[in-house]
Amino acid sequence: MEKGWGHAMAKQGSGIDSGRVRQLWHLLEPLHAVLYYAPEAFEEAAELGYATEERWPSYFPYRAAPLGAAGAESVASAFYSFSPRMVAEHIDPAWKIAGPEAVLRARVRGVDRAYRAMFGDRVGGVELAELAALVRRAAEAANTAGRPLAAANAALDWPEAPHLQLWHAATILREHRGDGHIAALMVAGLDPVEALVSFAAIGAASVERFESRGWSAGQWESARDRLAARGLVDADGAATDAGRELRRAVEEHTDQLAAAPWQSLTEAEIDRVVELLGEFWVAVLSSGLLPSETTLGIGKV
Repeated sequence: MEKGWGHAMAKQGSGIDSGRVRQLWHLLEPLHAVLYYAPEAFEEAAELGYATEERWPSYFPYRAAPLGAAGAESVASAFYSFSPRMVAEHIDPAWKIAGPEAVLRARVRGVDRAYRAMFGDRVGGVELAELAALVRRAAEAANTAGRPLAAANAALDWPEAPHLQLWHAATILREHRGDGHIAALMVAGLDPVEALVSFAAIGAASVERFESRGWSAGQWESARDRLAARGLVDADGAATDAGRELRRAVEEHTDQLAAAPWQSLTEAEIDRVVELLGEFWVAVLSSGLLPSETTLGIGKV
């Protein structure tokens, strides 16, 4: 397993090692992210009428559909780090092309087809069924109060097939973590664009990769100036010691906020989740669908 995806950290006293919490995120995130990159999911989106030359026209409705026909302002708030202009560009026409219920059905079909293509006969195997049951227990234990994306996904009906239950559980847990991450960013006093600038400053991903979130050069520069005024980045935009410490605290706080669902499992059951996830994690990465560098900083934090 690559360093960064399974690297352990110090215990936080929350009942589960924070390194374990982050490892579980690193292992589950690719299983969720298949929706936004798999050709099968693009085909389902195209059937609904969405453009598929790039991923954003389907990404926004796929991810936002659990919220209902939410407007751009609500989606920008829930997604946090995307430019409101970019969100509006894709959300304003999204529900005129297809309603949220149709999008929800399409994303399940897309994941079903993608998982079958990647996992083959393992889709119906006992190992996947065991894994799905364990991860579902964690997802069902998640407290979604104050976590809009996690709550919206948790309110959906559970699919019947184990491989789709696995994806649904992974989605609830990653949105639960994401909602908590936004809370940690807000506690740290980082607005949406500052969150990206500060993350780029520690080398989590290239500035070019973060540009995919739609902020203008002027907005990026203004955010960097604000961070510099706080002593968090230097004149070249690199993180200072204070900036690195702030980002470390954000990630640690995020781990702490993401830990509770996993406390519904025993230590042995969590070990079993990690063991079972390995082959499916490898299958997703080996598919070549996911980018080697992401704005999530996986492998870097």
